[in-house]
Parts: sequence; structure tokens; C-alpha cells
Amino acid sequence: MTESQNVYLRLKEALAGAPVRRTRRGIRTREVDDDGTNMPYGRGRDPRPLGDVVDSLSQELGWTASLAKSDIMLDWAEIAGPETAEHSRPMGVTDAVLTIQCDSTAWATQLRTMRSHLLGSIAQRYPDAGIESIRFEAPHAPTWKRGSRSIPGRGPRDTYG
Repeated sequence: MTESQNVYLRLKEALAGAPVRRTRRGIRTREVDDDGTNMPYGRGRDPRPLGDVVDSLSQELGWTASLAKSDIMLDWAEIAGPETAEHSRPMGVTDAVLTIQCDSTAWATQLRTMRSHLLGSIAQRYPDAGIESIRFEAPHAPTWKRGSRSIPGRGPRDTYG
């Protein structure tokens, strides 16, 4: 049996939900009842909705957490609200921490006060994502390390308090 046939049979087994039985020559045998008679309408023979097939395949392959995390990224406007989503955007998930980039420090502070509400909403809608915390990042302050106006040494340290 070739490698492509093995892959095909493994995918068919994963999608159909019933194990594919093979004889010594690699020919599939039919499902049989307890008394040895053939079961033409046995388990796995009826068509299933495509959504159910994709859900079962993603669970078997361990994709549910990754798909839930990507759904959070796509549905951020629904989770945070349209006005808040205009001023913030999800950057990614690392070690169960969702990172949100905000337009200003004021928006980062506002979202920090909403952290428990956002975490509850995410946990309720996307339990497979495994988000444990949210980190809100403000825009970064400008750097004065390079350029025509930089000076050697420690430089101004109390500028951004």
C-alpha cells in the first residue's frame, strides 16, 4: 500500500468516525452485525453536516486552541465594542497572555480597568483559547539614542517620568 493510500485511509477514518478495517492484502472489509450479517446502513454510513466533520477533525488534530485564538483576533470588535476596537488591536497570544496594542496611554489605562470584564467575555465565548491574562501596551515613547540631537552619556533621564 502506498503512502498516499495510507494518508487517505487515515483521513477517511478521522472524518467518518469509524475505523477502517483492512484484511492482510489491504482491502477494506464491510461492517458486519453481531450475527455476521452485512450492515449496509451501519454507523458512519450516513452523511454528516460539513461543520460537524470539520469540528471533529479539528478536535482530533488538536487545532481547537489555535482556532479559538484566531477567532479572538477576528472578533475583537465584538468582544471589546466598536469604539474601543477602533483604538486597540490584538497583537497575539503568548503563554496564555493576550497582548493588546492601544493607540494612546489613556486607552491602555481605560482597557486596564475593563480587564476583568474582557477576560470574562473571552472565557465565556472562547473557552478553548486558554487565555488567562490580558496585557495592554501603550504606544512606545520616542527614543533619543540616535540622530542629530543625541548626546553621548546618560542623557535626560527624567523626561518621561
